[in-house]
Amino acid sequence: MYRLRPDDLLRDPAYRRLWVSVLCGSLGGQITLLALPLSAAVLLHASPTQMGWLTALELLPFVLFSLPSGVWLDRVRKLPVYVAGELSLALAVGSVPLAWAMGWLSMNWLYGVAFVVGMVNVSAGTAAQIVLTQVVPRQRLVEAHAKNALASSGAEVVGPGLAGLLIRAVGAPLALLADAVLLTFSAGVLKGLRVTEHRDGDTRRGFLHELLEGLRFVRSQTLLVSLAACVATWQMCYHSALVVQILHATRTLGLDERQVGLCYIALGVGTVTASLRGDRLSRRIGPGPSLVVGFAITSMGWGAVALAPTGVWGVAAFAWMLMCFGAGAVILFINFISLRQAATPEPLLGRMTSTMRWLILLPAGPGALWGGWLGEHVGLRASLASAAIGSALLALLAWRLPAIRGARQLPTPAQAT
Repeated sequence: MYRLRPDDLLRDPAYRRLWVSVLCGSLGGQITLLALPLSAAVLLHASPTQMGWLTALELLPFVLFSLPSGVWLDRVRKLPVYVAGELSLALAVGSVPLAWAMGWLSMNWLYGVAFVVGMVNVSAGTAAQIVLTQVVPRQRLVEAHAKNALASSGAEVVGPGLAGLLIRAVGAPLALLADAVLLTFSAGVLKGLRVTEHRDGDTRRGFLHELLEGLRFVRSQTLLVSLAACVATWQMCYHSALVVQILHATRTLGLDERQVGLCYIALGVGTVTASLRGDRLSRRIGPGPSLVVGFAITSMGWGAVALAPTGVWGVAAFAWMLMCFGAGAVILFINFISLRQAATPEPLLGRMTSTMRWLILLPAGPGALWGGWLGEHVGLRASLASAAIGSALLALLAWRLPAIRGARQLPTPAQAT
């Protein structure tokens, strides 16, 4: 029987509740990860370009509202924003089965849902990252992010198979009701959580002044600029592959909903492996070099599925791609988020987080549209191949950046440059 170490973070009641919320939200997210694009691809027969727009519209709120939301978040309590976000997401995904039952479901409806989901994630997603820093000491952020990734990974092992069966049994739209229930439970777990928060109460400087202060802070930090440039490029590669992978599975490989769900279990295997080993890898080679490893691993997955033939090898390559993406993304993000949080004073965390999310997601929308255009006019494999080549080149270039290669441990705000 596994026993927690005396100093394990899960022995902290506040962190344990946060971890349970992450687990529930991630399990529901696995259902939406399959059900929303399958609703578009199978029920509405969406083209690759339409799938690109579906992803781009979810990203558009980040471009429009990330910066002002960061100023706002630095002035308010983050936990209520996080809770309200979970409930709002539940309403958004819950609207899809209602529209389907009433005969209203269309691509325009899904575009609207995607935009609302993006709007919520702009504020509540940023708030969620900051809440973790209010519960966990900064020197244990990599460990906390790794444990959160483990919760997500557990959901990614169980969730896709469950989602596939659920979608097969009741249809993709109705399966989204399960996500709505899990998000509501996640919000309930968070309600009343005790956190320690220190806010800069002086709002006399003006909204624009504070917004520019966040931008200037990020620009002044070589580490943050390097991180933003690298992860923004990776996001462009990722979203160019994301918009076609369900289409590749259903149309090129001929998989049904249950088979797609079973393949997605490989995503969970990758994330579990990286969650268990990611903290150790970061301690051994450093958070910066670990980012480069993450870029390289995801490139290997996209390259394999772009080159593999159809049939058994094609299905195996699709599962391999998902496993590589799960492992690479976890290694990448537990270190990326930990580095940027450790380098930032608490009064600037909201503005820094929103600024960084804005910067890294600016290229994601064009990447999604590019992937959709390639998929429709050249072929689905072309979108996957472009992601693989781009991520491989990124790994080589990132290693040449001194701020990335030299980040062998988490900085403090005083050390960051």
